[in-house]
Amino acid sequence: MAVETLGVLRRKLRFRAWHRGTQEADLLIGSFADQHLAQFSNEELRQFECLLDESDPQIDDWMTGRQPVPQERNTDVIALLIHFYAAFDSLETPFSSAWQ
Repeated sequence: MAVETLGVLRRKLRFRAWHRGTQEADLLIGSFADQHLAQFSNEELRQFECLLDESDPQIDDWMTGRQPVPQERNTDVIALLIHFYAAFDSLETPFSSAWQ
């Protein structure tokens, strides 16, 4: 994939991450994208793109451990997002408690 094409993909993924439909999901997944997209490999970008196809409630269930992550979605990116959520949730912010 060309560098310019990767840049376009990263911008599209960042936009999708910040426009999930709820303020809580926008903040959490958008912040995750801001922190990690620039370092993602081609494969991790593909994994993140697939993750963004899932619904917010489904992603929330995986992050909080209410549901196990299915094997086909159990990727490095979801593991990183779960870790990011745990750190985010440990912060005492209005958004971290609203996400639960």
